[in-house]
Amino acid sequence: MKVIEKIQESVKDDRVVFSFEFFPPKTEDGVDNLFERMERMVSHNPSFCDITWGAGGSTADLTLEISNRMQNMVCVETMMHLTCTNMPVEKIDNALETIKSNGIQNVLALRGDPPHGQDKFVQVEGGFACALDLVKHMRAKYGDYFGITVAGYPEAHPDVIPATGLATLETYENELAYLKQKVDAGADLIVTQLFYDTDNFLKFVSDCRQIGITCPIVPGIMPINNYKGFLRMTGFCKTRIPAEITAALELIKDNEEAVKAYGIHLGTEMCKKIMASGIKTLHL
Repeated sequence: MKVIEKIQESVKDDRVVFSFEFFPPKTEDGVDNLFERMERMVSHNPSFCDITWGAGGSTADLTLEISNRMQNMVCVETMMHLTCTNMPVEKIDNALETIKSNGIQNVLALRGDPPHGQDKFVQVEGGFACALDLVKHMRAKYGDYFGITVAGYPEAHPDVIPATGLATLETYENELAYLKQKVDAGADLIVTQLFYDTDNFLKFVSDCRQIGITCPIVPGIMPINNYKGFLRMTGFCKTRIPAEITAALELIKDNEEAVKAYGIHLGTEMCKKIMASGIKTLHL
């Protein structure tokens, strides 16, 4: 079943939709551990789960294997990330045919990050330059079989955020226009990049609506799990951190349990504020 259909059903019933995102582990033990955790987390009845595609396609085979197990053994609706990095169209179609044969209908279409050791994304020969190309290809070749999700960036894509940490208004508006192109090309759902400024996310949703984007916009919530990981991820994504969060973490950064507890508290408060605005979908 398509995730968009689940969200549309939930709107009729006024239900909250939540989902979990998983990263492919680096070891076999890690994969076993992932499925143990997944079984526990799926018992909370998420509407779907998704699995990421490693930088540069580094986890392609593992992502395909985990997706199949999630859909057909764990029995949770599965969305697979698919990127354009190092992926000629033959490889992209192979991945899509594989998940189609496994009964998976949901794809998050992304340009993808550069491979490890490279600073910039480079279009591979015979491949696509951006997520828009991938969305167009999927709709042209597979019709309505797949539910296609795309990424939204409340603070603009990291590639266009300068060292100052804030994208210009012109850049931000160009990013919104590109997002609308992805939706107009056939995407039926937007999931956002992680953020910690909830007011800015709500402004982003409003800005999307003003330019005619009508599909559901799902906030990507990444609870803070440990201080160093938080700094690494927000640094990589150039995420804006509100001053009060920085101050709160500074006091407890050497206390792992305190950081984790604060992360749960902050994530909970963010979700409450988002739901109070009328948005009933959350991606964790």
